[in-house]
Amino acid sequence: MRIGFFDSGIGGMTVLHQALQLLPNDDYIFYADTLHVPYGEKTKEEVRKYIFDAVDFMANQGIKALVIACNTATSIAVDDLRQKYDFPILGIEPAVKPAVQSCEKKRKKVLVFATNLTLREEKFHNLVKSIDHHDIVNSLPLPGLVQFAEDFEFRDEKVVPYLMENLSTFDLKQYGTVVLGCTHFPYFEKIIRGIYPKEVDIISGSVGTAKNLKRILEARNQMNDGTGDILFYKSGYKVEDKETLSNYKKLLEMLDRINLKIGV
Repeated sequence: MRIGFFDSGIGGMTVLHQALQLLPNDDYIFYADTLHVPYGEKTKEEVRKYIFDAVDFMANQGIKALVIACNTATSIAVDDLRQKYDFPILGIEPAVKPAVQSCEKKRKKVLVFATNLTLREEKFHNLVKSIDHHDIVNSLPLPGLVQFAEDFEFRDEKVVPYLMENLSTFDLKQYGTVVLGCTHFPYFEKIIRGIYPKEVDIISGSVGTAKNLKRILEARNQMNDGTGDILFYKSGYKVEDKETLSNYKKLLEMLDRINLKIGV
């Protein structure tokens, strides 16, 4: 049986990439709901329907575990999904806790990059409230980065002006950690790092999610029953055209060159 990965688009491949490093002898289904991307700009009710439709489809394919490789989808639906299905379901959330712990020691602030919907959700606010006792966490929605990634637009001349415009009101020297609170954002880790002082940490929750997946499959004795094969789906349709599959391969190769720090 395969391991399922779900996202609104290609962002979840940043989490899939981490899993491939830890579990190279398993098989995977990656489902991108590209018909409805981006989730972060839609209503909660719309997104919930898209998520459950996608997970129903994946469950019918036969999966032994599911990773909701989308911060927005996790915040909206992961608890309800766990009540419906009997296979393990892992989510991902902004790595605020380790960021706060680190920045309290450095007497610096934390800046969370995420989608509008993630930042509006009660789950995110409760997370921050539970650990941010010194009011050091700020947040910034960056929906444009999601669209850049979906358009395979990673050029500095396009991305840097967008980031600089959105960061124009922030004193970057005040921050000790930037949290990449959307799975699309690690594609831009190198560009973001070029904007901030070198001592600023840039972290993601994807590494910790992949490690947790490995622990769960080990405990269930469900590891290493594949060859690293990946089936790709877009909103319920299998991806078979060579150009798209080639682009996905290029994304995974790009991620090979990005050294993400563990966020959870």
